[in-house]
Amino acid sequence: MLGIQIIAFIFCFCGLGAVIAATASNEWKVSSRASSVITATWVFQGLWMNCAGNALGAFHCRPHLTLFKVEGYIQACRGLMISAVCLGLFGAIFGLVGMKCTKVGGSDRTKGRIACLAGLIFILSGLCSMTSCSLYAHKITSEFFDPTYVAQKYELGAALFIGWAGASLCIIGGSIFCFSIAENSNTPRMGYAYNGATSVMSSRTKIQNTVPDQTLPKHFDKNAYV
Repeated sequence: MLGIQIIAFIFCFCGLGAVIAATASNEWKVSSRASSVITATWVFQGLWMNCAGNALGAFHCRPHLTLFKVEGYIQACRGLMISAVCLGLFGAIFGLVGMKCTKVGGSDRTKGRIACLAGLIFILSGLCSMTSCSLYAHKITSEFFDPTYVAQKYELGAALFIGWAGASLCIIGGSIFCFSIAENSNTPRMGYAYNGATSVMSSRTKIQNTVPDQTLPKHFDKNAYV
């Protein structure tokens, strides 16, 4: 039981780290080398900045200056990724409280319910991240394969794959947390009776009671003195 919860928490923690890394990354889409004449320079964009680099290793990033000029799908992806990170942080807190190795949370039944709640929160976090990355990837692929789209075409960036991996880990870990409550209810707690420590005097009394009385009788017959 405890080992399953530890494995689930490791999955969720790694998934949350991947989701945070994908949210902060600027490589959500990278300029396609196939449609670019100059291959020594490339452009990559994220949710917060637009960056350009060249083969010499020089990079220049410019943040989105205003919120109202950002496209709608980017704003939607921002909201979903921020929601995924916030839900993951709350899920980590509830997961620590619901684990059997911690001293907080109350009884085993209560801790099992808290662990199940943490699993549901992690699943929602993974779904938010999965939806955001899939929406962004759909926009990139639809523009790439559109023959009427004449602007700069982009390919899938590394941040999308990191986000998908983190979302999968959060969903798997959250599912394990949810199934742990069923195992917790099927495993009864073992009770041990405490008889107390036996004193030295009581043990001596028991030994004396078990030894037969071998004392001589007080009254003897007269023939015993003849």
